Amino acid sequence: MIRIEKLTKTFGRFKALDNISLQLEKGQVVSLLGPNGSGKTTLIKSILGLTIPEKGHISIQGKPVGKDVRYRAGIGYMPQIGRYPDNMSIEQVIHMIKDVRKEQTNYDETLYFGFGLHHIRHKKMRTLSGGTRQKVSACLAFLFRPDIYILDEPTAGLDPVASELLKEKVAAESARGKLVLITSHVLSDLDGLTSHIIYLQDGRLVFHENVEYLQTLTGETKLNKVIAAVMQAPKFLPC
Repeated sequence: MIRIEKLTKTFGRFKALDNISLQLEKGQVVSLLGPNGSGKTTLIKSILGLTIPEKGHISIQGKPVGKDVRYRAGIGYMPQIGRYPDNMSIEQVIHMIKDVRKEQTNYDETLYFGFGLHHIRHKKMRTLSGGTRQKVSACLAFLFRPDIYILDEPTAGLDPVASELLKEKVAAESARGKLVLITSHVLSDLDGLTSHIIYLQDGRLVFHENVEYLQTLTGETKLNKVIAAVMQAPKFLPC
């Protein structure tokens, strides 16, 4: 669904992405991991067409990412920090986004009702806690039933019940053949959910592997221990 070939992006002397090649397929839940400054955000922005790389190509469902931005309609994006007009209510924000996408009327409002946003739909965005704003972002990401989801730190600020509801939704969409790309620093939130791991460091791809393969290779089951074992022992790194 997403094919990335030899992607390179620099900011001055800093190389944010260094010759990255990846193939992401439907039905996968891919965790994009790495320390701060590893290139995760730049990679996501490149996929969304918000950052233009100097070298390389990205295609989504066989169509190249370029000036034609219509491909974005097939992506549900949940930013790490959602920014919305302060004076608008939750309901007004959702209606505004629906108006932008008038051609689509088959909405997925599972999270809207699951999070209980319908009970507080008249609250202004400026009055909401960070966790509630995160719920609005999640609701909007899934609203139009896209084929691809990109979720940037999706559980940050969510209470345990909301976090579990979101993870159940991700698992359900993956089972329907959707591709989900997630970034998170809380690896425990990804246990039992992730099918593949991409690990970036200093703009380079360290590895891209199936989780079950890495668990077998390292003898670990928890994601944080799998990553630690792989990074501490070069013998575990795929050739």
